[in-house]
Amino acid sequence: MIFITAKFRVLAEHADRWPQIAAEFTEATRAEPGCLWFDWSRSVDDPTEYVLVEAFRDDQAGAAHVQSAHFRTAQETLPPHLAETPRIVNATVPQEDWSLLGEMAVPEGR
Repeated sequence: MIFITAKFRVLAEHADRWPQIAAEFTEATRAEPGCLWFDWSRSVDDPTEYVLVEAFRDDQAGAAHVQSAHFRTAQETLPPHLAETPRIVNATVPQEDWSLLGEMAVPEGR
């Protein structure tokens, strides 16, 4: 799978509304057949920073995402709300879902 994590620093005046600002893009991406997940989180240290964790089935699904109409729209509509260019880590990993963090295993039946 293609695993991507991106950090978006949003202008302070738009930070509280970022989930709504990115909502159409988020919903359209989640509806893509090759999207495994597309999840936003807000930093606990910096209220203007959002972290996007996304995954796509394979290279073809990743390519379809960046070639989609909603991606092109996001390229136009999201940057005016940003304080800087988002930072990204993009990697291909040999799995299809999240693995369990065995070092912090929770006993079954709890």
